[in-house]
Amino acid sequence: MKIAAVQHDIVWEDREATFASVAPQVARAAAAGAELVLLTETFSTGFSMTPGIGEPQDGPSARFLAAQAAEHGVWVGGSCPEIAPGEELPHNSFVLAGPDGTTHRYRKLHPFSHGGEHERFRAGEGPVTVTVGGLRITPFICYDLRFADVFWAAAPETDLYVVVANWPAARRLHWQALLQARAIENQAYVVGCNRVGTAGDGTEHAGDSRIISPMGELLATAAGIETIVLADVDADEVAATRDRFRFLADRRG
Repeated sequence: MKIAAVQHDIVWEDREATFASVAPQVARAAAAGAELVLLTETFSTGFSMTPGIGEPQDGPSARFLAAQAAEHGVWVGGSCPEIAPGEELPHNSFVLAGPDGTTHRYRKLHPFSHGGEHERFRAGEGPVTVTVGGLRITPFICYDLRFADVFWAAAPETDLYVVVANWPAARRLHWQALLQARAIENQAYVVGCNRVGTAGDGTEHAGDSRIISPMGELLATAAGIETIVLADVDADEVAATRDRFRFLADRRG
């Protein structure tokens, strides 16, 4: 399966403007043969803590993802702030929309307390794995990357980890190293899709989106501009790597 990570800028708290900017990039990724197209964390608003930023489940961001999936016949995913009826705070939800109209959700397990996200967003309850075209995909969101235990727990059922982010340029080396470590230690593909540009709070983002093999090899990388990162991933390669180097069987805890 060909995967595309769309490394894009975001118009701060302006969904419609960001939709207009991102849609052509999704089209280009699909035209390049991608079957799964990834957008970033809070792809339509930026990583905003503004009260009221949440939208209903199946709100404008989820509808945009579903419309793009239907239009191009591909899977499209990204995260957005979604609030359930009767709840005061939203989840940071990764929404994965399929070309057949199906939708799957993962809710960020670890709100970024250093940035106050834990005060504005609810934490999710556990990992979610979705099988697409025979590929078992487990999504995570930004700060989740720092918690190896949740990746370990999902490893036996995962061929590809997806990590969408608004990771700051100031800690870009952490992003790069942790993505590669998660691939190596779990013997699975990892795709990191991070934004570029400056957020409304002044935070700079360097992108550094990348696709990494089960052996930790960099299959595709991006610099700090809007671009699309593409690579082929294969569930058989994950199985072969784990059969050749049976490290997961020795894991404890």
